[in-house]
Amino acid sequence: MPIPVRRMRFTTWRSLATAAVAALITAFLAPTAAHGAARESTPVYSYENAIRESVWVDTGLDGDSDGRPDRVAVDIVRPREPARQGRKVPVIMDASPYYSCCGRGNESQVKTYDANGHVVRMPLFYDNYFVPRGYAFVGVDLAGTNRSDGCVDVGGRSDVRSAKAVVDWLNGRARGYTTRTGAVTAKAGWTDGSTGMIGKSWDGTIANGVAATGVKGLKTIVPISAISSWYDYYFAQGAPLYDSGPDWLSGYVDSPDARAKCAAVQQKLVDGAPRTGDWTPLWTERDYVKDASKVRASVFLVHGMQDLNVRTKNFGQWWDALARHGVERKIWLSQTGHVDPFDFRRAAFVDTLHRWFDHELLGYDNGIDDEPMADIERHPDQWTTSTLWPPRTTTATTLRPGTGTQAGVGTLALRRGSGTETFTDDPALSETDWAAHIDRPTPEKAGFTTGPLTRDLRLSGSSRVTVTATPTTSTAHLSAVLVDLGPDTVRDYAGPGEGITTLTGRTCWGASTAGDSACYLGTEAATADVDFTVLSRGWADLGHRASGHGVPLTPGKAYTTTLDLAATDHVVPKGHRLALIVADTDKDLIDPPSSTPTLTLDLTRTSAHVPLVGGAAAFARATAGSAPAPAASVLDGVRDPGAALRVPGERR
Repeated sequence: MPIPVRRMRFTTWRSLATAAVAALITAFLAPTAAHGAARESTPVYSYENAIRESVWVDTGLDGDSDGRPDRVAVDIVRPREPARQGRKVPVIMDASPYYSCCGRGNESQVKTYDANGHVVRMPLFYDNYFVPRGYAFVGVDLAGTNRSDGCVDVGGRSDVRSAKAVVDWLNGRARGYTTRTGAVTAKAGWTDGSTGMIGKSWDGTIANGVAATGVKGLKTIVPISAISSWYDYYFAQGAPLYDSGPDWLSGYVDSPDARAKCAAVQQKLVDGAPRTGDWTPLWTERDYVKDASKVRASVFLVHGMQDLNVRTKNFGQWWDALARHGVERKIWLSQTGHVDPFDFRRAAFVDTLHRWFDHELLGYDNGIDDEPMADIERHPDQWTTSTLWPPRTTTATTLRPGTGTQAGVGTLALRRGSGTETFTDDPALSETDWAAHIDRPTPEKAGFTTGPLTRDLRLSGSSRVTVTATPTTSTAHLSAVLVDLGPDTVRDYAGPGEGITTLTGRTCWGASTAGDSACYLGTEAATADVDFTVLSRGWADLGHRASGHGVPLTPGKAYTTTLDLAATDHVVPKGHRLALIVADTDKDLIDPPSSTPTLTLDLTRTSAHVPLVGGAAAFARATAGSAPAPAASVLDGVRDPGAALRVPGERR
């Protein structure tokens, strides 16, 4: 059932006294608009003359076991003028493993340095845009990457401590040094300690992890396409999503120094993340959702609803946990895959991010906290807003599959169904194959549809599908997908740009230097005309139904399990149909089981629990007086999604 949420002004969860003091301080120290106008930081400081320096912060760990505490490299770009005047500035931070190995953003930018080791180019636009507006930008190399000591442990203690230690240093609680091995200390007397973390994918994941420590000084995070539990990056309730584990990913981003020293850490990743899909202590350490009660920072979350890299269960469970604990939050949901909002809604994102940081880090009362909580992309480049997300009237509604006139082609309604449906695993077929043949009997899936809707029907939040199935073999996986059946033009999330096309012209966002341009290649929506849209997915290993540890199945015995489907917000328009498909292996999105099972569904004990705005009454109204289903035909969707990347941070 969706978590109920309430609209809160920011002052309800922060000390009023603290907010008042902060407002007085920022009014005196920070650049502002004219007196009495809406407050906004403006580009009054020189980017070209900004201070560029590097500090190495002691994490208190010795992950590479060389007998010395690990130090992480912190590259800083900050305005020179406030420092001369004794003014302190807030910090925007991106902690990343990608600054040297792989690059950041649509153009795969890496850090570059001058002869003195000071950063010349900082990837992305954050420093170009925000440093002239009175912010410092800090780019942190995670332990084991680029110029940092230590080892990459893929979301574990070392990863999170890499960034948390920097927040502590910015607030005077950790030790920093002017060199990687020297003894000369460096202090952050130029900052007021107020820090906002931002980043896409692995970078945003670290922001989630640091926020979940409750560290003081971290005021806000902006996680983009980020992981909230690393188990849910690699597995879906025991079903493997990738053919490798975190040890491969660690090796992918390790610096040469880390590769030489971190064999023991690599082995721990292998031993702690067996490909069985069992839950282990390694996954507990990398589960930030369980620590949502510790989060002090506000959260501006961005995710693509068709992200098949960091799948959307990650944002849904994080959002719900934050809601339970009253964390102030905002959300953008796009039709894209694993894409940064700078590349699908550039101008609006820069403006919103600017106002968000001004409010959260400078304390400006600019009204962003009174704006709708959610922005949702309904069609390419067409956005709507929602005051609350999910809306207050959203209710988990139980829909029941039933048999139809043909095997495997059934109904979806409020009333309880009866009978059985049988399907046989075919690992060569995917969700697009199933949906294309939804109105035809095919051996690899069971499909259930409403009639054409007489009204729009909105789903908002996370769904669950409870299945009772009898397998013929000792292993079996299950997939469940919800599908909007009807013509539409959507972002082509399965294409090479995952919903965007990169253009040749550039747009500029901030100030430039000879070594760091603020101008980036433009983009536009890449679209596809389709007959159906898969709007939510979930997978599970039937052997993991009862606990975090899998057991062999007994052929011929019925088992009941509940699949968690990914969070979404989707309107099924009038005239379209809503479908539920249950099958086994979803090609390229989960790995197949070791056998080829046939499964029989008991429809009396199978149901979908769907978050409908308006609940069961809305479903009843939308399905009342439905016309007969159209004649069976082969439907077109996006191309097969293909193998999802196993690197959180890159697109195909």
